[in-house]
Amino acid sequence: MRLRIAALLAGAMLVSTLTSSCAVNPATGQPNLVLMGENREKEIGLEEHEKVMASMPVFEDEELLAYVTSIGNRLVEVSERPDLGFTFTLIDSPEINAFALPGGYVYVNRGLITFTNSEAELAAVIAHEIAHITARHGVQQQARGGLANAASTVGGIVAAVATGSGFIGSQVSQVASIWAQAGLSGYGREAELEADSLGAEYLNRAGYEPSAMIEVITTLKNQEDFRRRVSGQGGGYHGLFATHPRNDTRLQQAIANAGNLNSNQVLETDHAIFRDHIDGLIVGESNASQTRDDRNRYYQNLLGYTMVFPSEWQILETPTTVTASGSDSDSLRVEVQRITENIEPREFIREKLGMQDLQRSEDLNQYRLIGHTGVVESSTPGELTRVAVLYMGPRAYIFRGSYRNDADADEVDDMMLASIRTFRAVQRNEIMPGNEMKIRYVQASEFFDFAIVAQSSNIADFPEETLRLLNGYYPSGNPEAGDWVKLVE
Repeated sequence: MRLRIAALLAGAMLVSTLTSSCAVNPATGQPNLVLMGENREKEIGLEEHEKVMASMPVFEDEELLAYVTSIGNRLVEVSERPDLGFTFTLIDSPEINAFALPGGYVYVNRGLITFTNSEAELAAVIAHEIAHITARHGVQQQARGGLANAASTVGGIVAAVATGSGFIGSQVSQVASIWAQAGLSGYGREAELEADSLGAEYLNRAGYEPSAMIEVITTLKNQEDFRRRVSGQGGGYHGLFATHPRNDTRLQQAIANAGNLNSNQVLETDHAIFRDHIDGLIVGESNASQTRDDRNRYYQNLLGYTMVFPSEWQILETPTTVTASGSDSDSLRVEVQRITENIEPREFIREKLGMQDLQRSEDLNQYRLIGHTGVVESSTPGELTRVAVLYMGPRAYIFRGSYRNDADADEVDDMMLASIRTFRAVQRNEIMPGNEMKIRYVQASEFFDFAIVAQSSNIADFPEETLRLLNGYYPSGNPEAGDWVKLVE
């Protein structure tokens, strides 16, 4: 009898636990298995947001961010969770993706924005991400123990093929948040379809045509088809293309169910405002999206070299020399001489520079360059000199770092040597500050033809296909005279 009562009590406790874990989905009204309340959802969102901000480059464009935020807020206001408190962030990545975190955090990649062709299409992307949050898809996946599985699926499409940017890598592997990794990879067919359906409803309520959801999916699907054709690789906007065939009947029905707007319901949008925010947007990899060291790089274009100086140091340059100076008397100077004799770098320091008594002497071998370095006492009392020479082509690059011989000497010397070790040749197609490819809007002439325009394009690979994809004319067709089109400069 006691065993039977214990079993009944255990069963009752299990039912109670399962019941308490089920909550009504605020967006759909259907019961869902979740293991946290809204307050905990917000806490997790903030924790994971901080990880995203620490591990992913933010695209610093205040006007574009304000524009995206205004669109997002308009959609949030008509959603089922308008008081959640949403934050919108632009990610400086060429990958064609967007994602969301629990608690109201939405992220849109710069690379995805370049492929939208109207405010309504951009709104459709944002609405889809908002729907993931209102429907608590991330929270549901966590309750099912599916976060790790989703994160292990490679998501996020790299735009290198379509832009010639040379950007290689998956955004999924770069972000430190497993929740963000799951969002980038996608939540599966049912959740993505639900996000499209809810997103279309938000578009309708906010005054955008719900069909914009189909339009942006078609544009991005074309990009996916092209990528698969030229590289054989799949992937896509967090699983969107894998989960939505081009003519998915359920998707078409979901958009149709959102309703059609009457002419007096359509939000009046100024297409010129959309163009103003897209015009000048970077295509492909940006200098700012590289590593922090790369963003601080100094480029000597005449001599074809680059290196990273200590942060916050002031740089003074001439056509053939550069001197970086710290807040004290510390400085690092780079100059160049032609190599006229076949001698080793160590002998070059001794014979050409007249420095015999090297301390901490060692060979340098970096980026296929050979050299030598060491420390000598300076002619100025109380100072030391870190000297180095690196051979690149027919030239010897000479480094002289001066610093005081005090308690901080070792730390300063280590910093200078670390800077010298970053010296290398400028690589082909390397993105230097201000040298990124950018969107430029022009009006099509009467005989505008993508095939002809592509012949003079700065896009390295597949210029015609890329221009068509960016403008929604893939695989064929040309704009009418007077239509606005995106070029890449």
